[in-house]
Amino acid sequence: MARREETEQVTEAPPPTATLGVGMVGYAFMGAAHSQGWRTAGHVFDLPVRPALAAICGRDRTAVEAAAARHGWAAAETDWRALIARDDVQLVDICTPGDSHAEIAIAALEAGKHVLCEKPLANTVAEAEAMVEAAERAAARGQVAIVGFNYRKVPALTYARTLIEEGRLGALRHVRATYLQDWLVDPESPLTWRLERERAGSGALGDLGAHIVDLAQYLAGEPLVGVSAVSETFVRERPVLAGAAAGLSGAADGTARGVVTVDDATLFTGRLASGALASFEATRMAAGRKNALRLEINGELGSIAFDLERLNELSFHDHTEPATSAGFRRILVTEPQHPYLEAWWPPGHGLGYEHTFVHQARDVVRTIVEGRPPVPSFADGLQVQRVLAAVEESAAKNSVHTPVLL
Repeated sequence: MARREETEQVTEAPPPTATLGVGMVGYAFMGAAHSQGWRTAGHVFDLPVRPALAAICGRDRTAVEAAAARHGWAAAETDWRALIARDDVQLVDICTPGDSHAEIAIAALEAGKHVLCEKPLANTVAEAEAMVEAAERAAARGQVAIVGFNYRKVPALTYARTLIEEGRLGALRHVRATYLQDWLVDPESPLTWRLERERAGSGALGDLGAHIVDLAQYLAGEPLVGVSAVSETFVRERPVLAGAAAGLSGAADGTARGVVTVDDATLFTGRLASGALASFEATRMAAGRKNALRLEINGELGSIAFDLERLNELSFHDHTEPATSAGFRRILVTEPQHPYLEAWWPPGHGLGYEHTFVHQARDVVRTIVEGRPPVPSFADGLQVQRVLAAVEESAAKNSVHTPVLL
């Protein structure tokens, strides 16, 4: 792709006049990230329709109206059913805790709306199966249902998938995936909804493990077929939260304490359909690790490695090169020929976490308008849910090898 000189006169195409009205349920951490994506995508990429931030929904009217003003939403609702019923909403974006995903998504699909739902798809396999059934019925009517595994949209990881598809690694042998955070190391960190099974479904496993399970299967192009797991809750009681959470944490409410009902850390091994071996570690109690999602994939012809804390880089080793000069090399994934980068900055000017949501919004719009199969689909989300369920079953049975339902 030829680069434009800064002085070159360019006649840009006029922006699209048609819009895709987006209604979002939830306005906290993920709501802010998704808002950034919808607000920005149409200004960066040439899209066939322009996302319009029609309405945002939350139970606290004061808080949701403040979020609407901050993030650029035209209206605020306090009942998600009212948001779904709005004529100016064609897509419902679900950014709530997992216990409400199934109810909202199924209702939105039955109302004729497209749906984007945050990961993990649901809290149980049964809920995810019901969501897939609703998505299949909706697909026959031309609707789209997508699950929000945003890390697929990191350009370096999308490029890694291309390298694997092209056979640059050959037959895969090993997948190693870890996702380490430390925001729960302090035992006095309060009891937010992410620490309650009835709302979150699971702890580090669903919050972080869902991402690395999806990435492993996405990059390898094949599913996990069996797992063996251990998990632990290191801090079993925490201070009760006072008011709403702020980001991942919040303020404690005096001396009252509540029971933590999810895992703090889960480790498991697995086997892919081809026979390749995999290992996974998800924890929110790794002191000093802020958002350390790391992957390494080894094949018969080479290897790739990735670290989210250096997300513009991909390490690649070509094992077919002479041993005297072979080794891992750093690829700076900022060229206009790399995935998504044609619309961003000159080479070497890196992107960040928030750009994954811009890329996600771009892909959702194009999927809807161009009639593409949804990726990642609700069926992909169900497959991840089945892996998570097998991991929990294995951990509860003293690490017994547990097949993943396919």
